[in-house]
Amino acid sequence: MKTIYSIAVFLSLLVAGCKSEPTLQRYFVENTENKDFIAVDVSPSILNLDKAKLSVKQNEALESFDKMNVLAFKLDETNKAQFEIESAKVNLILKNTKYQQLMKYGSGSIGASVSFVGTDEHIDEFVLFANNNDAGFAVIRVLGKDMNPNTVIELMSVLKDSNIDMAQLKPLQEMFKK
Repeated sequence: MKTIYSIAVFLSLLVAGCKSEPTLQRYFVENTENKDFIAVDVSPSILNLDKAKLSVKQNEALESFDKMNVLAFKLDETNKAQFEIESAKVNLILKNTKYQQLMKYGSGSIGASVSFVGTDEHIDEFVLFANNNDAGFAVIRVLGKDMNPNTVIELMSVLKDSNIDMAQLKPLQEMFKK
């Protein structure tokens, strides 16, 4: 009897652990090879910075930034229905309480939102979701460790002074040329 009880507990924990709640990470993985999407991973090296010229706070902000994942859906005349489905999937994922919305913008056929995962002082991920009903959408995940709003502001100041390596963004440029 004790063995059956142990097996039942193990199986219930296994089922609970395999909960298939949608996440952005899973969404990225599932759509990386989809022909309607372009996926790009961007490392901090894209910024081409001279770290010696940065302030202590700017260096700390840069150190907290691990990478950025970009997934973009290019809308065309053949995939409008798929665009609607995929956009709804992303919106559903971002409604999860794990993603705390910082701001939302919308005007006509264009919209954007910024969300984060973590606490105010220990942010692990920022998510930008930009949607244009005439062109497509992009989901950008900025991943890091112990980021906070001040870190992001410092990171933005670093971006102003960076010499961005456009080669890492070439797949996105090619997608939107067509």
